[in-house]
Amino acid sequence: MKSVLIDAPPADVFRFHERPDALALLTPKFPPVRMVRRTGTGIEVGARIELRVVVFRWIAVHTAYEKNRLFVDEQVQGPFAKWVHRHAFAAEGNGTRLTDRIEYELPGGAIVNALLGWAVRPGLKDMFNHRHRVTRQYCERV
Repeated sequence: MKSVLIDAPPADVFRFHERPDALALLTPKFPPVRMVRRTGTGIEVGARIELRVVVFRWIAVHTAYEKNRLFVDEQVQGPFAKWVHRHAFAAEGNGTRLTDRIEYELPGGAIVNALLGWAVRPGLKDMFNHRHRVTRQYCERV
């Protein structure tokens, strides 16, 4: 889980995530990610996105959507045995608490997860540091 306080109302922060270019803006330069196909409307339930991440094909479907509160995407094909990403937006003071929560499992079961989790966690930490920095830059503009 990674959380950040953004000096902008929830509607503004959520609207940033609804932008057609949001994923491109939020994706770090490494590892290289290329959008292959997108179907559906933005981040609403049923929207589907296919990415190429290095050599992996990654397909995710949005499974929950509550305007200005949350959206969830789940991997249906890709490098993880399980990947559920919940994006939550909550008013806090005059700003928004944006919280990203990932539930993931690597293929290969508990032993593989224990052995390789040390490699995945820092990558996720770096990715969310980048995403939250970019979100603040776009949403806190006066």
